[in-house]
Amino acid sequence: MIDTGATGSVMRGGLAAQLGLNPVGVTYINTPSSTNVACYEYLVRLVFPNNVVFETTVLEAPLQGQHIQCLIGRDVLAHAVLVYIGYGNLFSLSF
Repeated sequence: MIDTGATGSVMRGGLAAQLGLNPVGVTYINTPSSTNVACYEYLVRLVFPNNVVFETTVLEAPLQGQHIQCLIGRDVLAHAVLVYIGYGNLFSLSF
């Protein structure tokens, strides 16, 4: 999911363990429903089409009930052009 309101990219709880990732730190976040939630940080490499690669720190946070695996936040979007076509419910993301 693309989240222009998220400062950084996020993965759901438990996904890091499934991928065999080890935490590189801990940070605290605020969500619409909680404050000061402790989250592990992981260094990841995101690969997009056309060999566009980003290395960034991703947080592991609870995303229960949303059926979301990962959020692409502004840490990645800052390097892209995002166009949203509301009437068609479409978007384009280019780097």
